[in-house]
Parts: sequence; structure tokens; C-alpha cells
Amino acid sequence: MTTIIFLHGAGAGAYDEDARMVAGLARHLGDDDTIDYPRLPEEDGGDDQAWHRVIGHALERAHAPVYLVAHSAGGYVAVKHLATHPVAVDVAGLFLIAAPFPGGDPDWTFPGFELPEGFGRALPAGMPVYLYAAEDDEVVPFAHRDLYAAAIPGAVVRTVTGGHQLGDDLAAVAADIRALAESRSRLAR
Repeated sequence: MTTIIFLHGAGAGAYDEDARMVAGLARHLGDDDTIDYPRLPEEDGGDDQAWHRVIGHALERAHAPVYLVAHSAGGYVAVKHLATHPVAVDVAGLFLIAAPFPGGDPDWTFPGFELPEGFGRALPAGMPVYLYAAEDDEVVPFAHRDLYAAAIPGAVVRTVTGGHQLGDDLAAVAADIRALAESRSRLAR
């Protein structure tokens, strides 16, 4: 059984919009896999503490190992959370989809939207990180993926299609989750 936590993006309607991505991911996973899809607060401004509380609670109640999939601003907050908060559960992998990089360009530079210095080295040791971006993303510039790749040593970089929502088809993400889960299972034997 695989436990996946999916963190949605920010803004009005993001939870409902990203629910289609969750369904797209579920279509490519097994019947034994579970997806926890917590509703993150719809808050404007730079205070992400309420998001951290929800993420922390989701991780606390999860059955290890956990595969953390995060879209857009949910990806940014997932990275920040894992780099700045202790996590007791085994996070087997982090899968960032179209995550904005703070300061990546003028549209993504504002107070409170920042990552700590050296955040890539502060992530849980040995946790694989996968980065997905579409060149036709109309919300987050494609180059933000590469900014994360430069900051996170060993991150796996994927180019996908389907715009910011990947056309709600997360086959590539599901394939990486399955491959990582199978690899971990073989190593555990």
C-alpha cells in the first residue's frame, strides 16, 4: 500500500480545480494506494503558518512511507515545510508540480514568499525529489523548475505537457511514485 499526500495550489477555487489532478493521479495508481487530499487555507498574503499546520497534521496522521505530491504554491510550501519543520514520518519522496520559485522573476517576488538560505540541503537526508514542469504553463514560468533543480542536489527533472494543471494527467508522476515504491520494496527485502 502506498500513502500519498497531495497538496493543492493557492487561490480561490484551487482545491476544487486540483481535485481533477488528484483524480488523474489516482487513475494511474493501484487500488491499494491511498491519497490524502487535505484542504489548505485560502489565505492571501505572506503568512503560510496555517498551511504548515495543515501539512504537519497530514504528515502526522499518515502511514509511512509517505509520497508527498504538491502542486504550484502547495509545492513551494511543501519544500519550505520539509526544510524548516521536523518530520517524524518517513517521506519517501517529494514530487513538485509547477512549483513557483520565490524570486524566480518579478511576478514571483513579494514579501513573505521566500525559502530559507540553503533550503535544498535542509530537506530530509536521502529523500528523492522530482520536479515537473510544462513549457506551456501559463501560470508559473518553466524556468522555475530549473531554479529548484539548481538548489536541490540530485533532484530528478521532468518536462511534461498540459499547462499548469498538466491536463489533469499525472501519469508521469504516478510512474515515478510506482518506480520509487518498487525500488524501496526491493531494498527492504
